[in-house]
Parts: sequence; C-alpha cells; structure tokens
Amino acid sequence: MTPDEPNAQEDLVAVVAMAGRFPGAQDLESFWENLLAGRETVRVLTDRSDPDHPEYVPAYGVLDGAGDFDPAFFGLSPNDALITDPQQRLLLECAYEAMERAGHGSDDRPVTGVFVGASGNGYAETVRARIDELPFVDEWRLRQATAPDFLSTRIAYHLNLTGPALTVQTACSTSLVAVHVAVQALLNGECDMALAGGASVLPHLPRMRYTPGGIVAADGHCRTFDADSSGTVGASAVGLVVLRPLLDALEDGDHVHAVIRGSAVNNDGRQKIGFTAPSVTGQAEVVRAAHLVAGVDAGDIGYVEAHGTATALGDPIEVAALTKAFRESTDRRGYCRIGSVKSNIGHADSAAGVVGLIKTVLAVEHGVIPASLHFQRPNPAIAFASSPFVVNAQTAPWEASGPRIAGVSALGVGGTNAHVVVEQAPDRQAPRTAAGPQLLVVSGRTARAADEAAIRLGDHLDARPDTRLADAAWTLRSGRTHHAHRRFVVARDGAGAAAALRAATGTAGSPADSGTELVLLFAGQGGQHVGMAAELYEGEPEFRRYLDEVAEAAAAPLGMDLREVLCPDTDAERATAAERLGTIAVSQPAVFAVQYATARLMESWGLRPSAVTGHSLGAYAAACVAGVFAPGDAARLVVERGRLLGTVPAGAMAAVRLPEEELLPLLPPEVTVGAVNGPGQCTVTGPAGAVARFAEELTGRGFEARLLRIATAGHSPLVEPIIDEFADFVGRLHRERPVLPVLSDTTGDWASPDQVRSVDYWVRHLRRPVRFGEVLSALFGTPDRILVDVGPGRTLSTLARQHPGYDAKQSVVHLTPHPAEEASGAATLLSGVGALWARGAAVDFDALHGGRPRRRVVLPTYPFERRTYLVPPVLPATPRPAAAGGDTLLADTVPGYPPVEPPEAAGTGRTAGTGPAAGQERSAVLAAVLTSFGQALGFDDVEPADSLFDLGGDSLTATKLASWAASAFSVNVTTADILRCQSAAALAAWLEERGAATSTSGKALTS
Repeated sequence: MTPDEPNAQEDLVAVVAMAGRFPGAQDLESFWENLLAGRETVRVLTDRSDPDHPEYVPAYGVLDGAGDFDPAFFGLSPNDALITDPQQRLLLECAYEAMERAGHGSDDRPVTGVFVGASGNGYAETVRARIDELPFVDEWRLRQATAPDFLSTRIAYHLNLTGPALTVQTACSTSLVAVHVAVQALLNGECDMALAGGASVLPHLPRMRYTPGGIVAADGHCRTFDADSSGTVGASAVGLVVLRPLLDALEDGDHVHAVIRGSAVNNDGRQKIGFTAPSVTGQAEVVRAAHLVAGVDAGDIGYVEAHGTATALGDPIEVAALTKAFRESTDRRGYCRIGSVKSNIGHADSAAGVVGLIKTVLAVEHGVIPASLHFQRPNPAIAFASSPFVVNAQTAPWEASGPRIAGVSALGVGGTNAHVVVEQAPDRQAPRTAAGPQLLVVSGRTARAADEAAIRLGDHLDARPDTRLADAAWTLRSGRTHHAHRRFVVARDGAGAAAALRAATGTAGSPADSGTELVLLFAGQGGQHVGMAAELYEGEPEFRRYLDEVAEAAAAPLGMDLREVLCPDTDAERATAAERLGTIAVSQPAVFAVQYATARLMESWGLRPSAVTGHSLGAYAAACVAGVFAPGDAARLVVERGRLLGTVPAGAMAAVRLPEEELLPLLPPEVTVGAVNGPGQCTVTGPAGAVARFAEELTGRGFEARLLRIATAGHSPLVEPIIDEFADFVGRLHRERPVLPVLSDTTGDWASPDQVRSVDYWVRHLRRPVRFGEVLSALFGTPDRILVDVGPGRTLSTLARQHPGYDAKQSVVHLTPHPAEEASGAATLLSGVGALWARGAAVDFDALHGGRPRRRVVLPTYPFERRTYLVPPVLPATPRPAAAGGDTLLADTVPGYPPVEPPEAAGTGRTAGTGPAAGQERSAVLAAVLTSFGQALGFDDVEPADSLFDLGGDSLTATKLASWAASAFSVNVTTADILRCQSAAALAAWLEERGAATSTSGKALTS
C-alpha cells in the first residue's frame, strides 16, 4: 500500500517542518542550495595546524554565529545568555523557528513533546574557570545552564510545550534516535506533535591534534566511500524536525514534507571487536527491522543516506550491513543510490543523524538527490559491485516508478544504531479558495523586529509568486505568536502584498495593548450607496445571516425586500436601487441593516464592543447592539421612523463650519441647529427652501456651508406633528436594559439603563439636536479606547479626527469605504480589523477564517535580534581578575555591551528614567540594590521601578539577592521578600524600614 491509501496512513508520521543551522548555511533554504550546488562548507583552519604533523590539514565545519542569541526574546537576562551553553540557546531558537515553519507557532497548538540531545562541548568548564568574574552565578545555576539534563525541558518551558520532554544521549546517533523516540511517542498517543533532533556546537575550537591512522581525515575532506578516504572531519550543526501523525497533519492542512514510514533502534551489544567498533550484525538488524516496521521492500528504496564517516573501518562495515539487510527482500544490484551529507559539512556528532534526515526529506520532497562529494573511485574494501548500491557522485533527478522512498542511518559510538524509512508525501489537491482580499499580519517583540518581519515576508512573496496568498494569510494569523509591535496589510496578490509590506515598515505606532476597548460609532443617514453590502453579503455567511434577519423583519412594513437595493445584480436593478435609496423611507432601514449586520459580523470575529453610540439614525443600531431592542423590533422601528419622517414637509440639512455660539445669531426663524459635531462643526435643519437659501447666504458671506444628501429636516420643529404617533409605536415595543454602556448623542453623556429604554428618551432623540461633539469629548479621555466607525462611509471617523480632543495616541478606525471611493468593502473591513489587531484587539482569527479550506505554508520565521554571548576560555598565561562588581565579564566579552538602545526598544518592558526615584538623589541603600540587580542580571542601567522578572530574573536570582541583601545590610531577608518587592525601589524601601543603614553601600558581591 502507498500513503495515498487511507488504511495505510494510520501508523505513518508526517514531517511537517524542519529547521537548523549548518556550516555555511544559517537556514534550511541555504543548506539545500549548498547541497544542490555540490558545495563543501568545511573550513580549513590554518591557525590550528599540528607542528608535529605538517601533512595534516586542520579543517572543521564551522557554524558561524554559534555564540549569537536574542535573550530578551525568551525573557532571559544577559547574564543568563552568557552562561547558557550555546547548544541549548541554538536549539531553543531553532525550536521556535521549527514551530513557526510548521504553522503551529502560537500557544494554540496540539500537545507537543520534545526529544533532543546534544554533544559535550566543554562550555561548562569554560564558564566554571571564570566563575569568580560572574557575580551571583553558583555551581547549581551553572549546571542548570549547561547540563544536558535541561536540554529538552528548557525548550518545553520557553515554548510552553506540555508533552513529554526527554533528553536523548547516544553519541553520534543521538538525534536520529531522538526522532525514533518521538515517532513512538506519537504512535503511542503520548503527544500529538513532536519536536525531535539535536545539536553539536563547539563555541571555541580547540587546537587540533592529529593521530595518523585515527578517525580524523589527514587532508581536511570527508571522502565517504572513496578509495582515498582517510577519516572524517568534525562539524557543528543544529537540526530539528516537527512530526505529527500523518492523518492529523492532512486533516489539519499542514504542509507535509515527507512521511516517516517506520524506524528502528538497537545496540550492537558485544558482537564486535571493541566498544567503539561498529558491527555488521547490529547494523544489519536495525535496518531490516526498520524495513519491516515500514512495510517496504528494499527493492523499492531508491536512496540511502548513510552514516558515512569515511573511516577505514566504518564505511566497509556500514555498506556490508546495508547489503545484508537489503538481501532479505531483494537481489537487485546497483539500483539504489547512496551518499552522505558529511562529505558536504563534516561529521556533526550528535546532530549528524537529524542533519542526514533533513537532507533526505528535502531530496524525497523535491525529487533530487544531491551529490555525495569527493567520490572518485570506490574504496576497494567495499563490495559495491555485488551490492544494491551505487554512490551518488553527481546531483541527479530522482526517477521512481512509485513513491520515492529512502533510508537514513545514524550509528553511535558505543553501538546504538538507528535507521529511519522516509517516503514521499501523498498527493493532495490544493483546496479551492475564493479570490478576494487577504489580511496578512506580522509582529515583533520590538518595532525593529516587526519591520524586519514585514520585509522578509515581502521578499519571500516576491521570490515565490506562486504562494497562495489565502494560505499565507491563514498561516500568519493562526500559526504565529502575535507580539506587541504589529504590522498588517490587505492585498489580493503576492506582488501587491510585498509592496504593501515594505511600505508598512518604519510606521511604528504604539505597541498593542491587551486592555484595548472598542467603542462602536454608528453613523446617521447620508453615507448610503448602491451595493454597499453586496460584497460582504456574498462572501461572509455571518453578515448574510444578520442582514437577512433585518431584511425579513422589515419586508412587511416596508413593502419590499431591502436586499433588492443592497445587493442588486443588473444595471437596471442598480438604477432602481439608487432611486429607492434616495428616499428616506428606504435609506434609513437600509443603513440600519448594514450597520447591524456589520457589528454582528465583527462580534463573531471576537471584536466585541465595550460601549456603543450613534449619530442620529445610528443610535438605533447602537441600541440594538446593546440589547435595548430586539433586531426585528429595531428594524420595524426604523422603518416606521423613516415612514413618519417622509410625511413631514420637505426638509433639508446643511453642514456649516461655524461654532454653535456664532451660528445661533445668524439663523433665520425657520432654521434651527440639528447637530453640533464639534467646535466649528454644525448642521442646520429646517424647510428645504429655507435651508438652501441660508446655505447660499453663508457661502456668499465667506462661510463654508454645504447641503447634505438628506431630504428631511430631522431634529427640527418640523418633526413635532409626528412625535405622538412615533411615541406610541416605541411604547408598544419590548425594551430591555442595555447590556453595554450607551453614550447618548442627545445629551453627549452616558445614558442610564432606565433612560435608554424609556419612550421619552427616543422622543427627545427624534426632536432635539445631535450633540456628537460632546460624545467625542466624552470618549477622548481614555487613550486605550478605540473608536470604530461602523459606517456607512467615514463621516464619524472624519469628525473624530477633526475634533480638538483628538491626538495621535487615540485610535480611530473605519470599517467601510467612502461612497465616492472605488474600494472593496471587504478589503476596507479587513483593513479595519487589521488596525484593531495592531492596537491590541483580540481578533478570533479562526472565526475570521470561517472554516474555509486552507493549507499551512512555509513562511519566513521570526527575525531574532542577536548579540554574541560567549565566555572566552582562560588562556594559560592570562591572569583572572576577581569580580570587582558591575558587568566586567559581559563588558569584556559581549560586543557593544552595554546596550545602546533604550530598554523599551530592547523589548524588556522597561522605560529608562522612570520610577519613584527617577531624577531624585538616591539613597546609599537604593544605590547598592540597583548595583546588585545589575550584576545579577547583566544590566548596567537598571532603574528603581524595573521589575526583577521583567528583566529576566527568576526565583534563583531572587535567592541570591536575598542572601546578598542579608549579608550587606544585616537584615533578615528571605527569597519571598525579594519576590514580594520585585523592584529595586521597593526592596530598598523595605530594607530601610527594617533599619538598613542608609550610609551602607552594600558589601562586595560574590558568587
């Protein structure tokens, strides 16, 4: 059976993502490019030659940036970064990247396990040799930062992964054994997704000693299977894969790079000549066991990624073992290609197995087998002629009659062997997606990172124009953590998205605020236009459901179906719709229907208002959303209001650019003020002729006056004849207490629950002027309040931005285009949603997605802002100064330390110069506490109000600080006291209250 057959997929595991760092390649794409180009990325180290052996060429697969890290991103202090083993740091970063590449970068992911291992690299000894220069670092903290015991749990903690977290150590086979253990955990139901792999990173390369006839190559090349091979070359690398049960991955829309059909692990036992020697029997058995688990015939396997160390003993035994295993099911010769990635990058020790797996998965996925380098003629000790194998000396297309199948081996010193069978992913039809605008979101912990994320995504879309934008949008929205600094664009194609993403950089606003409140503003009549609901009605089921509800409730009293004017199809229908929308009887319920459906659509996307208000007609939609009126009753009330207003004498309204107090003396008797929208923003109302003449007169006198598209004299004495009938209609409707605060546009103040449900409230609302300027004044006092103009049009958002109380800190967002604007209603709404998300609103992106079929796609990962953190080794002749306080070792070893950017920009959550003691003379106790905080964490600019935990501290840091404070000030201080105080200012005040001598500057800090 093939993985295309459902019954064959139950025990298969999908590789849904990969990430790593490799010699000559900082990411997966560069690694694959190097492999295809046949590049060797091993570096000759001329400064590490062995004078006793001039024939020896010292070489190593160097990992550039091995000491670089972004500690603030993971909530670690500079001191933590400095003492943590670079292998653990790199695995942590790669784990984060792998989860993002999988499209499962948010906390809302399946239960995920971690299975990793690493090599011994001597970093703990390096740090231990200089521990006297590291205040607050003790042996326990050093062990926590460097011991392999904490390798997997560190990843699980920082990424919030709740499945099993196991560290695997089997020497050179470590990372492939970790993959096997992860596969078993998935098949046993111990987790639903797994991170597996390993790292081997030497932060400081030792002087190399050459032993003739040993395992190290004399000429600096790993010539796997070649007659001139003389041994292997070391390398540093990190590799991780993300695994899921295949059925789950397919159902969830994951990108499947390849499928693991089966795997096996064993040990040679004593069936060999020595502990470090390989065994034909043990290796053959593990390969055969993997074939049986996978249910494959060896004759169907087209490639084997061998361990391939190029040693005199290792290569012949490995090929003999592979041949023995293959002969259990095939007698074919020379059909299966074989090679080793060690010929490209060197032997990555504990990471070697997963690096070989990553190479193989890419080969299976792309149908190309990269060349195994340096092969000229076969090692005479290897019986290739009678084996199934031929060395893949040139990059070649993978031709197969069925699914591409490969095997990957990793063989550990000490005899633990692993073999994995990998198969091509099943074919899948791309889901059909309706064309339309897409909302793409990126974010960063800092503004700089957010800009870089936008640029990277734009470059990616330019380089890959076939990317399905809908899939990219879904992956970004649902598969990434949303950090405080946010950028978004709305686009219909990749090229448009790329251009918009670049334009979105450098426009840093305020970081997202999780306490953001939304206030919905519902406009009055005037912004209505033909087709204003058509796009959303067609594309958004929730919008359609609520608009249908209003249209059906209004149909009988209105005598027509509102959908005929809101969603016309033909030119003739559009002309009829335009004529009907010109009447107040139709325009008012039409506006209400669109407003109500839009608000409910936003609510279905998680964007729930904290308050509502409206302008004239818009107050009815506000009251309905607040729960005062049921939707059907509100629809019938608006229809009745429109009918009654249609019976009053012909009226008009005009906007006048004058303050109310200057306008009132100019009014003719028939004209009154209908609305005050802000200082210098008034609307007059009255008989049509009188209003027209007054507007003309004002214009002639140099004042700005403009007639509005409203053919009635609302909020004027002309409506008084209809008030009794209107009041009677309102009185017959059921009215509930509002579930949301309602800001009255009649008074400019918050209406009480009893007021807004009274008949008198709505009568006064019909007759009295609109006080929307006062509404805005009431709203502008709270910076974390976002004003959302529901529309139609942008009248209210324009009024808000023109109000004198508006400033850049106040967010005003519109959801609909201007009637004269040739813009997509769906695109404008998505832009509004993006703006709300950027300010911190909690958008339910799953609901926004609406259950449409999508696929996760591989996209650029987070742009870490790294610095180098490495403790240098102590040279024999180098004196070691004792700790003198401050950040001696950090300043000496971290380029550019201390940081030059302000703490807030660095993303620590701190703001320089704040706190109760900022700008004031600091007591001796506070000064000593600040110094101790800085030494414990690795900062030299700690402010009194800074929280220990915001700076990367933890309970261990608190324990050390408590011990120091007790000794320095002769006061009984416990860890709980430090945890309770948190800031330096609070701790200093607490110490002084307990008699700490203000003349004391604190004793010298020691580890």
